[in-house]
Amino acid sequence: MIIKNIAVPKKLIAFLEKRNLLTQFQKAFSKIRSWDVISVQLSKREPKEEWIYYFRINKQFRAYCTLQEKTLTVFHIDNHQ
Repeated sequence: MIIKNIAVPKKLIAFLEKRNLLTQFQKAFSKIRSWDVISVQLSKREPKEEWIYYFRINKQFRAYCTLQEKTLTVFHIDNHQ
């Protein structure tokens, strides 16, 4: 599947900017677009029937998202530690 777009709500962009994570988030998304999913650890979250994915922004933060058609929609960013 080809991922062309990413949808991030404005409140999550503000969250990323406040913590200086926007550049790291963009880098992680570019790796997902090029299918380097191993380095960002893109995987399904349990229970797998819900179709929720997560990927690593850095060692501390994870982004939870859904994949619909060609758009990755981020709905939550979590402090993993």
